[in-house]
Amino acid sequence: MRRQTSTGGVTPAGSGCAERLDPTVLPVRFTASDARADGRIRHVELTRHHVVIRRTLKGMPLKIRVPVSAFTGVTLKLSQADADSEQVLVSLEHRDPALSVPLYETDDNCEAVAEWQTWSRVLARPLLIADLVGAIREPFPTLGAVRVAAPASRRRRRTAVATRRRRRALRRAAGVTRTEPVIRCEREIIARN
Repeated sequence: MRRQTSTGGVTPAGSGCAERLDPTVLPVRFTASDARADGRIRHVELTRHHVVIRRTLKGMPLKIRVPVSAFTGVTLKLSQADADSEQVLVSLEHRDPALSVPLYETDDNCEAVAEWQTWSRVLARPLLIADLVGAIREPFPTLGAVRVAAPASRRRRRTAVATRRRRRALRRAAGVTRTEPVIRCEREIIARN
């Protein structure tokens, strides 16, 4: 089993690649910022089944193991990085904000949506969107795990049957079966060589 580790620090000069966690290769170990922890940093280990968060709080080392099923979903958030630019953040959202895990951050909306959907599929958690106010909601109406949409219109010529049978046969009226009379008391004629 392969593990990813985040090297931390600054991206080398001349490198156009930002650090990115690969959701298809788990487990992943990385560091994230934590405002309440000592040194403002925490270490996160993410697998398909659980998340382990290690941080130091007032000199006491803490290790928290949370199952992935306890997270509400993968959230897409929009935040102001500067006055001119906006950042899009993809995170694994928990009801307790201290346990939420950032997964990806970029200024490109298309990349963020692709990462958002990939992380949701890999971790089997629902897609969520954070409003500008901060309220989290589902982006599409659902009924359980199934997306709900308006029913498609049904037209006879677009059905699966139309591609298998001729249209004339579909419009034809049902026929009447004729009953042949049964002849009795006659000698049966059999051809013989």
